[in-house]
Amino acid sequence: GVVNGLAWTAVGGTMLEVQAVKMEGKGNLQLTGKLGSVMQESAKVAYSYVRHIKNELGIKNKFNEETDIHLHFPEGAVPKDGPSAGITITTAIISVLADKEVRQDIAMTGEITITGEVLAIGGVKEKVIAAHRVGIREVVLPIDNKIDAEELPEEITKDMTFHYAETYDDVKKVVFVKGKEKSKKKETEKTKVTKKSKSAKTSKK
Repeated sequence: GVVNGLAWTAVGGTMLEVQAVKMEGKGNLQLTGKLGSVMQESAKVAYSYVRHIKNELGIKNKFNEETDIHLHFPEGAVPKDGPSAGITITTAIISVLADKEVRQDIAMTGEITITGEVLAIGGVKEKVIAAHRVGIREVVLPIDNKIDAEELPEEITKDMTFHYAETYDDVKKVVFVKGKEKSKKKETEKTKVTKKSKSAKTSKK
């Protein structure tokens, strides 16, 4: 339930992490992190869109009557607003409801509509530079921002991969960890645990 978003501030671009958890409840959506009214509306749009496509995602039918979702945007003292976190919020909600792991090597920005269209946003240059600065080399952008990405300096774009989204279906294809990648990750974790236990036994001797 942790997703890498991108935001624009007065001093440039920055990473915008979105955290999501679910719990037993009555279908409430709780938002924290000092969000402005536009961002709160964006979260509600994302939530309604997920309800609309819940069957194709394999989400249980009555989640909106039995499950509460809490979305938190860290750095709670910093005000946040605007619609550009729409696809990030949508991804976070799907992650917790459909039990889908989100890739941590990718960042995203884009407004979402209630029908799943991905709309253009501002501050593309600053946002991509922010992702590049922290080592992220894949970014999801609205298709209508392709021209902005093409104007970025070559020293930034030469080792970046851009995924352009017209609808959320395009986002969904790239942001979640695939089955094979999941099993590889589990095998790697098992190997690490085995090595640790072996070294622990050795040190006891």
